[in-house]
Amino acid sequence: MATRFLAKQILRRSVFAATSGDVVPKGFLAVYVGETQKKRYVVPVTFLNKPSFQALLSKAEEEFGFDHPMGGLTIPCREETFINVTSKLNG
Repeated sequence: MATRFLAKQILRRSVFAATSGDVVPKGFLAVYVGETQKKRYVVPVTFLNKPSFQALLSKAEEEFGFDHPMGGLTIPCREETFINVTSKLNG
């Protein structure tokens, strides 16, 4: 439980949840995460160069295709999986 809390604290430093009306700052991109209900996160574009983030995108593409009906990048994985991957990218 403490590990999950720490991961969420680290994640908040560079990734943040945002409402659909929020403007995405320069250098960031909107990512919609979730298996059924999508939650919007804003992540640094530098994550696109990280192998673990690329692996997450590739797995999502293999399993679900690349359909982005929300207007941003959609990753249909568990929110916890997304948090675990992105929290490791801040180091």
